[in-house]
Amino acid sequence: MINENYAPLFESYTIGKGIQLKNRIVMAPMTNWSSHPDGTVTDAEVKYYQRRSNGVGMVITACTNVTRNGKGFHGEFAADRDEMIPSLRRVASAIKENGAKAILQIFHGGRQAPPELVDGDVVSASAVPLEGAGKPVPRALTETEIESIIRDFGETTRRAIEAGYDGVELHGANGYLIQQFFSPHSNRRNDRWGGTLEKRLTFPLALVDEVKRVVAEYAKESFLVGYRFSPEEAETPGITMADTLALIDTLAEKDLDYLHVSLQDFRSTPRRGVEDTRSRLEIIQERVGDRVPVIGVGSIYSANDALEALETGVPLIALGRELIIDPEWVQKVEQGRESEIVTKINKNHQHELEIPDPLWQAIINSPGWFPGIE
Repeated sequence: MINENYAPLFESYTIGKGIQLKNRIVMAPMTNWSSHPDGTVTDAEVKYYQRRSNGVGMVITACTNVTRNGKGFHGEFAADRDEMIPSLRRVASAIKENGAKAILQIFHGGRQAPPELVDGDVVSASAVPLEGAGKPVPRALTETEIESIIRDFGETTRRAIEAGYDGVELHGANGYLIQQFFSPHSNRRNDRWGGTLEKRLTFPLALVDEVKRVVAEYAKESFLVGYRFSPEEAETPGITMADTLALIDTLAEKDLDYLHVSLQDFRSTPRRGVEDTRSRLEIIQERVGDRVPVIGVGSIYSANDALEALETGVPLIALGRELIIDPEWVQKVEQGRESEIVTKINKNHQHELEIPDPLWQAIINSPGWFPGIE
């Protein structure tokens, strides 16, 4: 029997235009580096999703590139051409067969693309490299290329519809191309795509409009459009909390189905841009939560963490690392077995947990990323 304290996590939730989620728990998008070199998914990747979609209400996939030169990782699954639709469908079907909704996260790596994956042609809003030694200087995209990439996001959305997904998430977080256009660090343009805060919003908003146009044209039933963002950047100049409040105010007017905050810890507080000691999640929820559902995420391991995150007022919470550590997290809480939840990765349990090799290698070779790996 479920412990009554945790019952709020299992209330159903209607999102978008009538899509019913069976509970408030979402699997967060996490790169797993496990696809074939041609961009098709592997059996290991499909099993990994299948195993973790049993309990949650919704799964957001790892990001997939909308153009060939937008590939951000080795072993990333692709969505940049129609031949990829069968591969995309495999993931959607694996997620949906257990009653979870499947959301395809779509992106372009921009200046974070490894040069060897994009024939050395690394692009961004401006010719400004990532901070740090040896980072490639990207080429500033031309106006024509920008408009072409916007269409590519639309085309990938059409493929997601054809492959049976329930929605797409625009990945405007973690320093990829969408964020590069919004950031004063990476966008130093002085045309209509950059300069002022308003002009730095042009690209993200154009993407939202194009994706929504495609959904209206091709989706026969309700299809979600979400947007993920990182609230702040460490760089100077960089995105501040004040910039983010302007971004989400504008996005909230766009009739999106949800906003998804990218945070390492849902309790983290602003660095700069607002005089406020509350968590970023609380500030964001207060600002737009009555206009658009907000998904909170970041270092949620125990059932109590999940409850605490829900108490900030957000209707949905995403688990990332924790669902890799314990794929049965949701079922354990639902069955009153929350004391059995595993919150540290066990180095001997890769096969039991159905974690693909490339992801496993990344976990065990990155001390401090996952609890249990010192």
